[in-house]
Amino acid sequence: MKFKKLAGFLFCLLTISTLSALEVDEKELQSAGNDTIVFINYTGPHSKIDSLESIKKIGSDIGKVVATSKDKEIRAGYSKYAVIHAVDASEKSKLDADILLIGSDATVDHITNLRHIIASYLVSAYGYSESDAETIAVFVTVYNAVYRGKLDQFKEKYKNVVVKNLTEGSCGLSVNYKEWPGKSQIVIPLFDVNGGLSTIDTTVITDTQVVKHMQEDDSKNIDDRKKMVDIKERESEDSSKKAQESQKKATEEKKKLVEEKKKTEEKKTQAQEAKKKAEENPDNKELQKKAEEKKSEYEEQKQTEQQQQKKVEEAENKATEEQQRSDKKSEEAQSERKTIAQDQQEVIQKEIENSKAPSAYAIKLTDEGSLLSGLVKVNTSNGEVIQSSPVTYIRNRTMFQAGENFIAIAGENSGNGAVKLVLLSPDTMEICKESNEIVAEDSVLIQDSGSFYCVIQNNDNWVVGKYDADLNLKLKGTTNVKPSTPMTITSEYVIVSGANGRVKILKKSDLSAVESEDRDEK
Repeated sequence: MKFKKLAGFLFCLLTISTLSALEVDEKELQSAGNDTIVFINYTGPHSKIDSLESIKKIGSDIGKVVATSKDKEIRAGYSKYAVIHAVDASEKSKLDADILLIGSDATVDHITNLRHIIASYLVSAYGYSESDAETIAVFVTVYNAVYRGKLDQFKEKYKNVVVKNLTEGSCGLSVNYKEWPGKSQIVIPLFDVNGGLSTIDTTVITDTQVVKHMQEDDSKNIDDRKKMVDIKERESEDSSKKAQESQKKATEEKKKLVEEKKKTEEKKTQAQEAKKKAEENPDNKELQKKAEEKKSEYEEQKQTEQQQQKKVEEAENKATEEQQRSDKKSEEAQSERKTIAQDQQEVIQKEIENSKAPSAYAIKLTDEGSLLSGLVKVNTSNGEVIQSSPVTYIRNRTMFQAGENFIAIAGENSGNGAVKLVLLSPDTMEICKESNEIVAEDSVLIQDSGSFYCVIQNNDNWVVGKYDADLNLKLKGTTNVKPSTPMTITSEYVIVSGANGRVKILKKSDLSAVESEDRDEK
């Protein structure tokens, strides 16, 4: 995740060699302004971890329903997640759309999982490959974040059947996962519900504003943009083939038209001759009847010719439209490839510079109100962030080195979240291990030689826990303590505040109380 740099933030720098702490001011950087798209996810431990299969099943189950009713407006899903398939064949000038709704009781809290839901929906509803669907899902989420709350923008592009289901306060997607439940109307533009690879309008979800915001990420989202270019190139190929098929059909229809024109001329001649004979013999009822019949045959043949002419025009128009679409997709792909090449050089150059720069690990304040922090790697020569961890829920501004990793208390007790002791990899800067035990939100984290102390849950109470550098629980106290108790570590004791507020002295050897519980209660 990319952090936008703001003046005045404090870092607690942890140097790789000494882990000494100091305060530094972060310089303000030029950016695209307040509209920078940075998704805020819950990145701490969870009380329950949903499998990837169960997450994808949400989207695929809804998609199966829509797949059976592509040509009509329907709603599929349930209270947590639903899709409004908003289509109307009678309105031609604007776009149909699918609208993904996130219910107020939904627990999705990470953009990656939301993208999995969208992608599995596209696979199930429209037959996209999993790879293409995942790529499209990335662009759909950024597109909806860019146009969050901009109802007028949606009104310009989409049909009434779509707009009637949108509200200004919820249309699009918030960048903050906390605002997703009950306040999300994710618009997925449809070009052709039966269009295969071209079902989703990739031109709309890759407009200038969307690409601009994707370029603001440190990686410039190059991999996803390359995959989208590949999709567009295949769209161009498909449209080119359809154009050739339509042109071939137009040629065949033209041949039929020539034959119909010949028949029309023949019928015209026959009608004229019959009319002449009828005029020469006005009393001959048989000739009068024949003249009417030939005239009727001629009129019918003219209609047949006109119908054939229409088939020719439709085939030619289809060929022209498909070729224009092919050319458009090809132009978009070529233009984006050039931009990607330039961005790729910038990223490579930046990586080279960063690899040579003096650096230190730090924890950056990410939520001042809750005193939450995130792990970052900083260029110590200029204060620029070289790398940012997706984990932004480190608690109480405390982190230590534990072997090759960093150890910290992280998480949040909301939704499906939990507070636990975690290990963070300095390479990926992600959680590589978490404790089995729940840790108190306001627990201190104390380092003593190679051991780490914090307050952990024991049924309905809180006790002191002692861990090694690999998050193995070595000792678990039996004395109930305040969840926010300070801890003082001496050569023999751990001194804490008991659940009753009185000082408790615990033996370091086994975390048992020096005094008996009965005496403490007197």
